[in-house]
Amino acid sequence: MSKNDTLHLAQEFLRRMGSGVEPAEIAKLFSENMEWEIAGDTGVLPWIGQKSGRTAVTDFVNDSRAMIERVGFDVHEIFASEKRAVILGSLASKLKRNGKIVETDFAIILTIGNGEIVRFQMLEDSFAVSQWARG
Repeated sequence: MSKNDTLHLAQEFLRRMGSGVEPAEIAKLFSENMEWEIAGDTGVLPWIGQKSGRTAVTDFVNDSRAMIERVGFDVHEIFASEKRAVILGSLASKLKRNGKIVETDFAIILTIGNGEIVRFQMLEDSFAVSQWARG
């Protein structure tokens, strides 16, 4: 893939995530055997940890929509190469069960293979997110 193709795939991922489309439509951007990793306290939120397969994506979308309300999501920059896109930004989320808000900067690293996302990695302030989710 070209750098522009990788950039377009990252932008399409963000567009689908922000538009409220069905989780299966978001998951179509990912390889069936994709790797998922969000470092942090694996006992707190169901999408934290290492997972594999498209179900990791659909589970994340379903679970996060059920548990949190997006207060803010700002993309600052997207860097792309032939095999990787890095999305830098900041987010604010409200936990629906108690109304608490967490704010954190993030980096999402998408690894691309055969025109699909084969690896999703998100880096954020996992300590703050863990404290927030524990209420």
